[in-house]
Amino acid sequence: MAKVQVLNVAVLDNPSPFGNPFQFEITFECMEDLPEDLEWKIIYVGSAESEEYDQTLDSVLVGPVPAGRHMFVFQADAPNTGLIPESDAVGVTVALITCTYNGQEFIRIGYYVNNEYTDPELRENPPVKPDYTQVIHTPDYTQVIHTPDYTQVIHTPDYTQVIHTPDYTQVTHTDTHTHQTTHR
Repeated sequence: MAKVQVLNVAVLDNPSPFGNPFQFEITFECMEDLPEDLEWKIIYVGSAESEEYDQTLDSVLVGPVPAGRHMFVFQADAPNTGLIPESDAVGVTVALITCTYNGQEFIRIGYYVNNEYTDPELRENPPVKPDYTQVIHTPDYTQVIHTPDYTQVIHTPDYTQVIHTPDYTQVTHTDTHTHQTTHR
């Protein structure tokens, strides 16, 4: 049986202004003690055209992890707007949550993020230079991608073709930053 199962990931503070941090409440279960850390990352895809615009918004080590059910809120600062191509400022992109154990990624959870202007006039006639103070981001549908060659240690449900819309009725807001931003 697998040693780790991701049970749930809830999007918090959604939708929110573009400059607000991304917040995810992650629940997972360990079937036995893990002596090494799990490394979690939040990655913002700045452009579908090239990985050079991807930004690792934060990474955190959790562990060692005792057997049992665990939950934590993973919060990362908003992306650096100077690293996003102007042509990709508004529209759909992706935010990824990844987790590795002993240097091997075993899960990648992707959220489609819709970045749009709040003002209908700006939606119809967007400015040449993006005005991020008028943009909201909405992480929406999720797709979990399972790395099959690591199933002997880590297990996630087979969600490779599942699209899920989070329940936004339980959204909470916090203004505290719990982690520092790191970029790869």
